[in-house]
Amino acid sequence: MSTSPIRIHRAGSVSLAALPPLTVYVHLPWCLKKCPYCDFNSHEARGEVPEARYLDALVADLEAALPQVWGRRVSSVFIGGGTPSLFSAAGIERLIADIRARLPLEPGCEITLEANPGTFERERFRAFRAAGVTRLSVGVQSFDDGLLHAVGRVHDAAQARAAVAEASEAFDTFNIDLMYALPGQTLAQLDADLDAALSFAPPHLSIYHLTIEPNTAFANTPPALPDDDLASDMLDRIAARTAAVGLQRYEVSAFARPGHRCVHNLNYWQFGDYLGVGAGAHGKLSFPDRIVRQVRWREPAMYIERALAGKAVSNEHAVTADQLPGEFMMSAMRLADGFDSARFAERTGLAVTAIDAPLQRARERGLIERDGSCWRPTPRGFDFLSDLQALFL
Repeated sequence: MSTSPIRIHRAGSVSLAALPPLTVYVHLPWCLKKCPYCDFNSHEARGEVPEARYLDALVADLEAALPQVWGRRVSSVFIGGGTPSLFSAAGIERLIADIRARLPLEPGCEITLEANPGTFERERFRAFRAAGVTRLSVGVQSFDDGLLHAVGRVHDAAQARAAVAEASEAFDTFNIDLMYALPGQTLAQLDADLDAALSFAPPHLSIYHLTIEPNTAFANTPPALPDDDLASDMLDRIAARTAAVGLQRYEVSAFARPGHRCVHNLNYWQFGDYLGVGAGAHGKLSFPDRIVRQVRWREPAMYIERALAGKAVSNEHAVTADQLPGEFMMSAMRLADGFDSARFAERTGLAVTAIDAPLQRARERGLIERDGSCWRPTPRGFDFLSDLQALFL
């Protein structure tokens, strides 16, 4: 008679043979001014930001979470916001040191900081580099003063150029964020923005279509945006011009030179794990028998109070087995490289046969193609990404 233990699974539980890579996301929620299109958890800084107390709360949050990630190495850290560059270089240095003291970071761990040109001061970005940041992501959005005003940005074109120039000098790798289909934007204005961005030879470029999100100022008073045909022409222009200078479109909104893909975001799209700390931060953590999603308390003062009491998590739930295929595919189909069957099985604990039917429907519609065990979106699939993702929900 076998004496092997019987493993009993709860309804909806999973069985993972290996855990995925782990990254850390740190949310710093304050900004200079809430942009009218922004639906992120960001809060206008009214008076002095409580930097030291918030850093104390992050440490308490991190320490309470350690038992859930004990022994796992961290491949990247992403400090996002809000506007993280509102924090002092000394504060960022302390934050990175606090993380290093509690979690084993991989050699060469990518540490990204989001920065706003509105917080730019000469030598400020170099100070962030000295503090331990390895990659800067500069939220330019546009190099056109009129368009910047139209979307409520606090910086002007001159500040944007100065910020990117310093980022390019201070960092070996950096990212420029641009938006397109802005209020009243023409194709010629988009070309001018691309001219400006590409003049800095950025190793990475992220480009986002402006969308009107619920519960934003733009949702209450929508601006006149370019129509779908013009927005499509703009995206075609972006794809052509980036390719011409050696920037590869590896994700639906991300273009990079070889060796400069964003490690942190790639982990999201490959259904990796991420520990999210900070006000309103989301996290995904895998265990041998379950995958858990967490959310921290959203409002900064409440987060600080709860985190210092060891109770930073506001809610947590396990992802059920029937939800896993859709969650995996929502991310995987954003990648030009798609996914292979082995990664699907490793990250979900399911055989790829679980998504046979939607894969075949997507293939019949010309939205996806297969190369051996690899599935990737076609150019048409990229253009109609929402339609492709919907097939798996």
